[in-house]
Amino acid sequence: MLKLILADNQAIFRAGMAKVLAVEDEIRIVAQAQTPEQMLMAVEKFRPGILIVAGDFHPDFATVMQAANTSDARVIVLAENGASTARFLNAGAIGIVFRNIPSASLVECVRKVSRGEGWAQNSGASNEPSETDMVGMRVRDRLTPKELRIVALIVQGYKNKEIATQLGTTEQVIKNYLRNVYDKIGVSDRLELALFTIHHRILMEAATASQENPAPKSPAAQRAAAAREAAPAAIAAARSAAAPGFGSKEETHTRP
Repeated sequence: MLKLILADNQAIFRAGMAKVLAVEDEIRIVAQAQTPEQMLMAVEKFRPGILIVAGDFHPDFATVMQAANTSDARVIVLAENGASTARFLNAGAIGIVFRNIPSASLVECVRKVSRGEGWAQNSGASNEPSETDMVGMRVRDRLTPKELRIVALIVQGYKNKEIATQLGTTEQVIKNYLRNVYDKIGVSDRLELALFTIHHRILMEAATASQENPAPKSPAAQRAAAAREAAPAAIAAARSAAAPGFGSKEETHTRP
């Protein structure tokens, strides 16, 4: 049985990798780490055969390699799409995959690295859009700017309530938006939505850009936001007016 640890701070992507790998009979995921500290503890405790770790997960990659070597774990680096990977290979990583890796290729990489063979995914940089990119482009064009922002937050692991807070609306409104997004893309839940987005570069880029350049709020949303900001001051003023002040009748005493 091949013991494996996943270390990535993108919760939904990590869950997606776990879903892909967990169906393989010879692979057992013994831990998933959200922080560098959790990863180092898990590597020491479980002594896995494979450690899959995001390239920017730990500020000092040498520390990751030291922990892996101490536990005889082989390292596969999960790199950002288009990122340079030479430093990871030079440091001793045996496998390199990108976030757009197909499921079958991820399984192939794990199996080869477990046998001590090197495996590096081709970054696939090309000026011509692939068939996958064309699908992402068509889906992107169906989504509104607000739907793209919601998709971006879903990929980052935000829950509906947190998304509602970010966008200044209610949780029920977010649920309604998500139902529309699911129908437009053809997925059934947020995990499938996140994985679809991650594997379609053009859609992922559009979702990311929507956060950097959010659409302007509607007048109603602006009024609601202003009201929320003004509420604490209004409450404080009301309390101050209601409270007895110095020299008020409540504090005036007469001698008997």
